[in-house]
Formats: sequence, C-alpha cells, structure tokens
Amino acid sequence: MDDLNEKAFIFGSIFTLSNKLQILGDKFDEYLTIKQWLLLAGISNSGSDSPTISEVATIIGSSRQNAKKMVSILEKRQFLTVRKDKDDARILRISLTEKCIGYFEERENRELKFIEQLYDGFDSTLIKSLCKGISKLEKNIGEMERYYDKREKE
Repeated sequence: MDDLNEKAFIFGSIFTLSNKLQILGDKFDEYLTIKQWLLLAGISNSGSDSPTISEVATIIGSSRQNAKKMVSILEKRQFLTVRKDKDDARILRISLTEKCIGYFEERENRELKFIEQLYDGFDSTLIKSLCKGISKLEKNIGEMERYYDKREKE
C-alpha cells in the first residue's frame, strides 16, 4: 500500500472506528451513552470545578446545542448541577454531583478492563506512536478548522 492509500485507509478507518466505539461504549453501560460519558469526562478534565457548557462542548468536540441536550438529560438523572454564573446570568455553569462521582468510582474496575481489552496486544512503543500520531492529527485538524473558519468570514 502506498502513502496515499494508507492515508485514505486511516481517514476512513477513523470514522468506522468511531462508530464501532460508540456502539461498543453504549453497550458497556445501559445507564449512560458513550457521548454522555465523554461529556462527564470533559467536565472532570476541564480544569474547572464548574466549566461552562460551551467550554465542555469545545473540549469534547461537540456543538453547544448537543452538549446542552446531554447536560439536560444528565441533570435530570442527578449526575450534574446547572447554575447561572454569578457575574453573568446568561452563562450556565455545570458541576458533577456526588452521585456522579460515586457512580464512576463503582464502575472504575470495569472501565480499566475495557481499556485493557481495547489495547490488547499493543506494546508501549505502539501506544506511544499511536498517541503521537493522533496528537499530530488533532493539531492539523485545529489548523484546518481555523483556516476554514477564517475563509468563511471573508
């Protein structure tokens, strides 16, 4: 396979793997979808106790509208609290609840087993290379997004 075919294979595989991971992740937990899990992880890894919906949407690569829908569902399940920002009432801030934190503590061992199964047969060199390649793709995508956003504004 030449470089162009390998690049096309990788490009197509990213979409296929994304769909398969979503289906697999949704089967993992009947109570949370994988996208809801990703939103909760985005909140947890945001660096803030109460990020805005827009901040979390950006972290997880989602639209604000889709993130807001998930936040609403997770708030009803008491996994999140939503409150208005103290300085700007238009801004909604979200926080994980104790129920949510406890839920993830309960499923931690199953998550670790899931990750280990997913990367079965990968040695540390392959993991590092894959991580480096994905990071480079992420950087390139960010640059392309900025280019196309700028072009749309012209």
